[in-house]
Amino acid sequence: MTAVAAPPAREGGLAREVLTALGLACGPVVALGFTRFAYALLLPPMHERLHWSYAQAGGMNTANALGYIIGAAGAALLARRLGNRTAFLWALALSAVALLATAATAVFWALLAFRFAGGFTTAVAFVVGSALATRVATGADRRRAALPVAVYMAGVGAGVVIAGVVVPAALSAGGDAGWRLGWLLMGVASVLALLPAWLGACRVPEPSGPHAAVLAGHQVRRLVPTFVWYVLFGAGYVSYMTFVVALLRERGLGASMVAVFFVVLGVASAVATLSVWGHLAGRLRGGRATALVAGLVFLGVLPVLLLPARAGAALLSAVVFGSGFMAGPTAATVIARRMLPQNVWTAGIALLTVAFSVGQAVGPLVSGLLSDSAGGIARGLWLSAVLLVLAAAAALFQREHSPA
Repeated sequence: MTAVAAPPAREGGLAREVLTALGLACGPVVALGFTRFAYALLLPPMHERLHWSYAQAGGMNTANALGYIIGAAGAALLARRLGNRTAFLWALALSAVALLATAATAVFWALLAFRFAGGFTTAVAFVVGSALATRVATGADRRRAALPVAVYMAGVGAGVVIAGVVVPAALSAGGDAGWRLGWLLMGVASVLALLPAWLGACRVPEPSGPHAAVLAGHQVRRLVPTFVWYVLFGAGYVSYMTFVVALLRERGLGASMVAVFFVVLGVASAVATLSVWGHLAGRLRGGRATALVAGLVFLGVLPVLLLPARAGAALLSAVVFGSGFMAGPTAATVIARRMLPQNVWTAGIALLTVAFSVGQAVGPLVSGLLSDSAGGIARGLWLSAVLLVLAAAAALFQREHSPA
């Protein structure tokens, strides 16, 4: 897939920048909303129908995260060789294929392979799409430049909302094969998302001059606290996202209430990312924004662990957690844009995403092992809370640096 370069989006003003970012936002809709987070809705029926342990269920997300690590590590190189637009669009197309393939088999190792492949392709799409979003408002002040990034990241919340509507309906209509229908419908939706993604990518110019595929040593060192924060944050938040639906079902909440929980979480994510975090991430210095994000997400985990097993506790958790969890990638992308030279933005976002993915690979597996123990799923989610506190502490060590 190729596209003809268009003039920079900033020439058309703020409305053009937002529309461009909305097209690019199809990337996180598929990469995270469908491929990663919708698995939380499909985990209980797949766990039951396919006779998995929670360690096996967590291993599925670990396979996805391992693919994500490799994809994120190679994203800058692929973007350099193919161009940002081509790498983004082909990765998104292959992500749709991986979702469709997941509906085609019940064999554990085949599903593991498709989850790995989906992780790889969606990482490339997400990283390169993030780099495209940082270029939508090139030359604008830091607050305006952060808005397209926030719009792009809000695609995750939109994907969660769509999954929260589509997957429960598929599970209800499909019976024992409902989980297959859920993956199938998300795959079809991903194919449809290619057109707006292409239109958005067409409006973002390729970077002028050479751009690096790796960071220099001093550029890595200046962002060490953010790398540590992102590993811990990734492990903490994805453990919650993987197992919270299973916990709510275990505590007696029905399928309709779980669907409402997922939709509320997605709406809270999209609204907060657009209305709050785009402004805060561009305004707060150093690691203050990332520390605030981890602290808020930690508070979002607590209601389902400390309050009685009622719908109110689940919805409170959905609102608070949803308001913060996608602010993490937003803040990390803004930090890379603000503290690194333009020619290494893609490489910086890729390396930060690798750190994020390492946490996402380890978190669900360890949380799943804890969930298989005497303490049950709640014990695994306490690990999530502890990791998020550690992430907030690590973020406070990040200092502001000039991109020079």
